[in-house]
Amino acid sequence: MADQQHLDLLKQGVSAWNLWRRENPEVNPDLSETDLHELDLSGVNLSEADLHKTNLSEANLSKANLIAANLRGADLTKANLSEANLIVAKLNRAMLDKATLHEAYLIMAQLGGATLSEADLSKAQFSRANLRGVDLSKAKLCEAYFRHARLRGADLTQADLSDATLNEADLSGAVLVLANLSKADLSGAILNGADLRRAILRETCLRGTQLIGADLWQAELDDAGLAEAVRRDAGLAGANF
Repeated sequence: MADQQHLDLLKQGVSAWNLWRRENPEVNPDLSETDLHELDLSGVNLSEADLHKTNLSEANLSKANLIAANLRGADLTKANLSEANLIVAKLNRAMLDKATLHEAYLIMAQLGGATLSEADLSKAQFSRANLRGVDLSKAKLCEAYFRHARLRGADLTQADLSDATLNEADLSGAVLVLANLSKADLSGAILNGADLRRAILRETCLRGTQLIGADLWQAELDDAGLAEAVRRDAGLAGANF
């Protein structure tokens, strides 16, 4: 449970809280398992804070410092995390459905089992992040950066990945049914066993992309450079070239 002193300090406002953090850099705040929903915490310094199972639904955390924060199992439904710094943060099993993470930094973050359905992650940075088994269905991921990210078994049904950078990402077994991957960079990515039925891959870079056992039924592949992909045993029946 949360440390009551830390909770009382936070309730004094972001300015007072950030001053206390600057004066006490050795303290890792404990705000776990408490209710902070709908609070305006824009610009707050919660680096290395314990926020596991905390209710932050609809909270304003835009431009917040959440480096290495523990947000495992936290409720961030509809929260505003635009431009937030979540580098190496722990977000396993966190609920981020319909949250805004536009231009957020999630480099090397841990998001295994998290739900981000219908979230706005446009231009977010996910390089080397672990997104194994995450729910990103209907998420807005246009221009997001996923280089070397792990997305094995992720649900990206109807996600907008247009202009996204996914080179050398691992999307083995990912579900990309009806996903928009137009003009995305999938060079060197692993999509073995991925479900790409009816996906849009117009002008997508597939140079060196592994598509072994992938299902591309009725996928749109205009100018996708499929000949440069490793596609042994790929299901191409009904694909549109």
